[in-house]
Amino acid sequence: MKKLLTKILPLAYGQYFNFYSLFAPKKAAHKAFNLFCTVRRGKVRPQQQDYLEKAKNGLETVADHTLQSYHWPGKKETVLLVHGWESNTFRWRNLIQKLQQADFNIVAFDAPSHGHSSGKLLYVPLYEEALHHMVKKHNPKHLVGHSVGGMTLMYNEYKNPNPNVEKMVVIGAPSEFHELMSHYQDLLKFSDRFMGILDDYILNRFGFQIEEFSTSKFARSNTKKGLLFHDRLDAVAPYHASEQVHANWQNSKLISTQGLGHSMHQEEVNDEIIKFLVS
Repeated sequence: MKKLLTKILPLAYGQYFNFYSLFAPKKAAHKAFNLFCTVRRGKVRPQQQDYLEKAKNGLETVADHTLQSYHWPGKKETVLLVHGWESNTFRWRNLIQKLQQADFNIVAFDAPSHGHSSGKLLYVPLYEEALHHMVKKHNPKHLVGHSVGGMTLMYNEYKNPNPNVEKMVVIGAPSEFHELMSHYQDLLKFSDRFMGILDDYILNRFGFQIEEFSTSKFARSNTKKGLLFHDRLDAVAPYHASEQVHANWQNSKLISTQGLGHSMHQEEVNDEIIKFLVS
């Protein structure tokens, strides 16, 4: 029964939006975009609570959201950590241990609608506002982002180049927004007509069309030292995304793995990050 519902519900949503857009295209596009951006997981779980509680560092107000920040003090440069979709700052615990051993000053925050932060939706322009605020406040030398967090790092550097940032680490991140939206269309069986309406909605709201949002294109103007990680078998974000970014990011290195998955919590990954940051 559950498998049947999993197949039927997306189709029902798709038919609803295709039909609704005939009468109220703007409202239909708004609802479909919000559905795409709805966060269903990522809040702090009981087993994560104690670890995060000890490092809480106050609340930040950005774009009508209240964001929880965290701090692990150190004497070296500041590293800002940016987690991915339906995750929270706890995902960095293994890397944080390595960064502490190297005596870095570590700052992190829960994205809107994740962890201890407020909200129900997340999309990259909103995440970029939060990141931009944290960069201005904490003046990090190094940025580390996973998945959508990595995508946000690239967009932020393109939109608001950070002169004091020296190095960026991007782990398992998607690159092309149109690939994400194509998957959304395939899942819900949106008509091409409705996708055109959704494209217009995104252009009017954010100032770019779906095809224009591309971190591989953003990488062309990125002058920071970059380290990219991506697993060839990543089932969440396609491996070719990092290949495309690396090809356009002049001062970057791509480390390809096989069988480490999307999350990449492994010690060998964290050791390479530390090596990159201290070099």
